[in-house]
Amino acid sequence: MNIVFLDALTMGDMPELQSLQEVGNCTMYAETSPEQRLKRCLPADIIITNKVKIDAALMTQLPKLKLICVAATGTNNIDLEKAAALNIPVKNVKGYSTNSVAQLTFGFIIELFNRVSYYDQYVKDGKYSAQNLFTHIGPGLEEMSGKTIGIVGMGDIGKAVARIATAFQMQIQYYSTSGKNTDAGYKAVSLEELLKTSDIISIHAPFNPQTANLIQYEQLIKMKSTAVLINVGRGGIVAEEDLVRALKENKLKAAALDVFQQEPLPSDSPLLKLKEEGRLLLTPHIAWASKQARITLLEGIKNNIKQSFV
Repeated sequence: MNIVFLDALTMGDMPELQSLQEVGNCTMYAETSPEQRLKRCLPADIIITNKVKIDAALMTQLPKLKLICVAATGTNNIDLEKAAALNIPVKNVKGYSTNSVAQLTFGFIIELFNRVSYYDQYVKDGKYSAQNLFTHIGPGLEEMSGKTIGIVGMGDIGKAVARIATAFQMQIQYYSTSGKNTDAGYKAVSLEELLKTSDIISIHAPFNPQTANLIQYEQLIKMKSTAVLINVGRGGIVAEEDLVRALKENKLKAAALDVFQQEPLPSDSPLLKLKEEGRLLLTPHIAWASKQARITLLEGIKNNIKQSFV
């Protein structure tokens, strides 16, 4: 089988990628532009893609294509209806990043409540060495114990976050964006109640018509002024300009985002204009990508290929 990986760079620098040769003759491209897709895909029996779109127009020009493997969980970059009409299976990999995303979620929470980077810089700048007192309180630390975390989307990742929150002796509640998940073993509440009563709001929902612009200014001003907002779900769930406005108006304490409406984040994004230290943490869509998660993802892709041609 000829395998073409259209955007292997999304997996990072992984020597393990060479193991794809075990399941076929694999050609890997770091990145692929829309204009390059057809030429690169023509010889392929199997396409692997993360973010490169495989649309109906492309599929109709690929008579050899037998399988599309998505190097992710979401399949929104594939025209699933056309693939089904052409009898081309589309296989994703579920659950590979649950622990990784949950871990960064708490990395955000701990940073926002402990301000580790502030204290690290305080010492490295020589300010601690120059003082007489043995300690420096500065912005101060807050304990997470007893705080209420409101989880938006109680899927596998939401549940993993809830389990960690339990270890920190936090109170847990959640809002089901689909309206169907109301028996997850934790307190289910409306979005309005979650906004008004949570100390931490953590978003772990997919992007769909129910979640698009779910958190706008109208929702943000319902939050506690001492609360923090975290989005490691999908960009487009939180209205970014509204978030910046709410932070400037002190409607909430702080926020942390790993996902954005447009990725990479545009250089003129309003998010980059908020310079007040400790109010906004931004990371480059990295929550999914621990080394262990990427290895699990790679094994899932290989298993999908093997199972398709047994």
